[in-house]
Amino acid sequence: MTDAGTALDRVFREEYGRVIASLVRRFGDITIAEEAAGEAILVAVERWGAEGIPPNPGAWLTTTAGNRAIDRIRRENLRENKHRAAEMIHDDSAHESVGAVEDDRLRLIFTCCHPALAPEARIALTLRLLGGLTVPEIARAFLVPETTMGQRITRAKKKIVAARIPYRVPAPSDLPDRVDGVLTVLFLVFNEGYLASGDGEPIRAELTAEAIRLARLVRALLPDDPEVTGLLALMLLTEARRAARVRGGQLVPLDEQDRAGWDRAAIAEGHRLVRECLALNRPGRYQILAAVGAVHTDAPSADTVDYAQVVALYDQLLTIDPSPIVRLNRAVAVAELDGPEVALALVDPLPLTGYHPFHATRAHLLRRLGRTAEAKAEYDAAISAAGNSAERAYLTRKRGELV
Repeated sequence: MTDAGTALDRVFREEYGRVIASLVRRFGDITIAEEAAGEAILVAVERWGAEGIPPNPGAWLTTTAGNRAIDRIRRENLRENKHRAAEMIHDDSAHESVGAVEDDRLRLIFTCCHPALAPEARIALTLRLLGGLTVPEIARAFLVPETTMGQRITRAKKKIVAARIPYRVPAPSDLPDRVDGVLTVLFLVFNEGYLASGDGEPIRAELTAEAIRLARLVRALLPDDPEVTGLLALMLLTEARRAARVRGGQLVPLDEQDRAGWDRAAIAEGHRLVRECLALNRPGRYQILAAVGAVHTDAPSADTVDYAQVVALYDQLLTIDPSPIVRLNRAVAVAELDGPEVALALVDPLPLTGYHPFHATRAHLLRRLGRTAEAKAEYDAAISAAGNSAERAYLTRKRGELV
């Protein structure tokens, strides 16, 4: 059962979004898709331990969930259109057009990111349905109680039904107005994979890969949108460093990473995309962040990063997004350019007391200034607020080095 449980957890993480999206396409109902997938997982827990893991666990879950959904539709005598859906399940020609791109997950993300839904609901619903995150995990990421997050997701699903939000990629004329919300969610899905919340694997490669895959599809829809290109570049330049991101169960910060382990092909593609954005000269948030990533990945070592250019890019970003988090990231670069004392003066006023990178940044700056007692207190606050096991391990080690 241990092997089966491990395999099931892996399949759940890697295949959940694919299973849900496939079921939503077939049955047109998110609730049925979720419940059928949940039933399939329970069956798998029981049967895989006794019968062994099937050769294609993801396909097994999809088939089992589909059968459970059909059984439920027939058993509960739901609406007539769902009876017809069950009867036509093997007749692909019977399905109406669902958009120009034949990709279940891309269609589902446009459904989850419909403007009729509140922004926080779009993100939560996408993380739940496509990312396979549990409600507690999403609640921790949003810093809200589990009951609040559960209600938020439930309301979003009901809104999709009540507003008759279609399951399709929007028409080309509607795409420009819809893409910003999708990019925001894709970026958050990517970040959840790159630094996962909860006490599971510190990095969820299946989420970062899925976010990149979907970003490529969005770019195919909107090849001339520089922000789409910028987001893809940002993801590639960040993902290129993944292999060097964790060592021995601990997070490895950028300036300590072994650059020989970076993915040079991903970096080359990311740099090419950044150059495409620069040629268009229509700067936006993701393009600027991608340019910051390009500066870091272009330097042969941490000591040769052009921090003057990084600070200048953050200055440009502040004109678009003057948020406290952008100011915090700019201060980190300022510390390398002008020293920790100047940077600390920029960090202290920021209203980010519940944000663990704020405490970690203060801890590092105070450490460099020799203010050990204050640094220890900030490390403690950062460790308490961090949701990633590898990050907590790194912060705990850094705190332990202080005497």
